[in-house]
Amino acid sequence: MKEEYDFTQGKPGAIDSTPPGKTRITIRLDDDILAWFRAEVNAAGGGNYQTLINNALREYIQQRKEPLEDTLRRVLREELQKLS
Repeated sequence: MKEEYDFTQGKPGAIDSTPPGKTRITIRLDDDILAWFRAEVNAAGGGNYQTLINNALREYIQQRKEPLEDTLRRVLREELQKLS
């Protein structure tokens, strides 16, 4: 390791730029919730727990918008498929 480094060309800010359509935020989650998402990613062999959280939120929003009749049909299809 060098004793001295030259940072005269350095730029402040985040290392990774935020991709279009994404916003960097700070959020506080309960430890057990975060641990569950991280465990799911590890069980799947890798990935990004933040993407998993984003997908869970998106699914929740879409289900909230879904009419009751469509929700019942979807649940019935899923349950009948389990019985097959």
